[in-house]
Formats: sequence, structure tokens, C-alpha cells
Amino acid sequence: MAVEQEQLLERSPEKREQARSLWNDAWRDLRRRPIFLISAFLIFLLVLIAIAPGIFTDADPRQADLVNNYLKKPDWGDVFGAGWFGYDGQGRSIYARVLYGARASITVGICVTAMVALLGGLAGMIAGYFGGWIDALVSRLVDIFFGIPLLLGALVLLNAFSHRTIWSVVVALGFLGWTQIARVMRGAVLTVKQADYVVAAKALGAGTRRIMVRHILPNAVAPVIVVATIALGGYIATEATLSYLGIGLQDPTISWGIDISSAQKVIRTAPFALFFPAAALSITVLAFIMLGDAVRDALDPKLR
Repeated sequence: MAVEQEQLLERSPEKREQARSLWNDAWRDLRRRPIFLISAFLIFLLVLIAIAPGIFTDADPRQADLVNNYLKKPDWGDVFGAGWFGYDGQGRSIYARVLYGARASITVGICVTAMVALLGGLAGMIAGYFGGWIDALVSRLVDIFFGIPLLLGALVLLNAFSHRTIWSVVVALGFLGWTQIARVMRGAVLTVKQADYVVAAKALGAGTRRIMVRHILPNAVAPVIVVATIALGGYIATEATLSYLGIGLQDPTISWGIDISSAQKVIRTAPFALFFPAAALSITVLAFIMLGDAVRDALDPKLR
């Protein structure tokens, strides 16, 4: 009988309408924001480039020809061709490497974000819902990890890998970067678990798992989505920084950070070799930050 009453409560028109209106209002607000439309278009284009860079060029990013090097300037007439952005020191097409470099950066950003959202969201939900000694234990664990700088910690962890790949970078950043999500989720759960519908579900005999999955999570996930979206751009920048320092990705993996590191030596004689991968990195990070800001404004009623 208690379960049937809870199901009737969950199926009530008022509750369904409230849930629909929250996300519907946010979506209507997003569609009217130029910043969201611009960032969404850029992200769609970047993801398409990462998935199928061959659509935009037929040049091989690893094909080296020493005849083409820094001394050969960009050929602006060769639009979408191998020489459009010029060539690097080994005679490889910078345009092709910029396109293929998006794959590593986007993959790292999305995978790290998914990992920290899972770890941090689970830890924050458990701490916020159960409270007591569980909350104290998780909070102290969060404080310990929060005290480790992300970049410094990643440098130490990645030095332990003899061969660093995309997945080793993902594991290092995800292992250290979940603390902010955990704090955000914990605060949201502490607020949501005091709501009337959660109290009613407990009174009707709903189990802990059902309450957390059906009531707590859907109503506490909005701030996590905002933080994760903004943090995604930061993880992409961190990966490029690690690769620039020689601790992140390694050849033959194509990375904007690796190309920026190689081009810094000839910044005076061939600035184009540094400009294009740096511009691609900046645009990518900015696009995700803009998207996160737009989502935050849409989901926060106080900012409307």
C-alpha cells in the first residue's frame, strides 16, 4: 500500500508539471541566449572535427617532408589544404595537426569530466544524504584531495607511467579532480533532502536507493551539470599544459600542447607555428566556459 501511494505521488500532475517546467524553462531561456548558440555551434564543430577530421582535410598530420619546414610560410590560397597554416619544423602540415589534435583534447576533456562527475557525484550524494560519521569521513577525504594542486599532482602521477597515453592522462586528472563536484553535490543534496516530497517518500516507506535515484538525484544534479561543463574546458587546458611540459601526451599522439611546445623555439621566425594550435586551444576552452555560463544562468532562477 505504501509503495502504491508513493507511485501515485510520483505520478501526480503537479509533480510532473513542476519537473517539466524546470527543464523546459531552462531550455527556452537557453535558446534565446546568443552566448549559448555560439558556444553550442563551436562545440558541435569541434566534436565533429574530433570524430572525423578527414572531412576537413585529406592531409596526413604525421607525414613529414623536410622540404616543407618553418621557412615555408602559410599559403593562404591553399584553403583547407596542407599548406594553409604552414608547416612545422619536420615539414608536417600545421592545419592537419590542428584538426587531428582536437581528438585528443576533446577525448581527455569529456572522459575526465565524466569520471569526476561519477566519482564526485557519488561521494557527495552519499555524504549529504547519510550525514553523521559518513559525511565527516567523506568530507575529510575531500579536504585531503582538495589540498593537492591538480597540475602538480598530475605531474607526480604521470611521472610514474613509462608510456603516457590519453587514458593515463584521464586517470590522473580524474583521480585528482573530483573534489569540487563532490562539494557541490553534497551541498545540493543537503538542501534537497529537506524537501517535502523527500519527507513524504520516506513516510510512505520508500527505500533509500529509490529515494536517492528517483527524488534526490534529479533535483540535485543541476549545479553539478553547470560545474562539470565549465570544468571541462579547464581539463582540456590542463592536458595541453601537461603535454607542453613534456609530462602529458607523447608522440605519436597529436596534441596541441606538444605542437605549442615545439613551436616556442621559433616564435620569432615562425610565429604562425605557435599561433594556430594556441588559437585552437583557446577557442575550445572558451567555448566550454561560455556554455557552462549559459547553462548556469538558465538553471539558476536567481540569475534570470
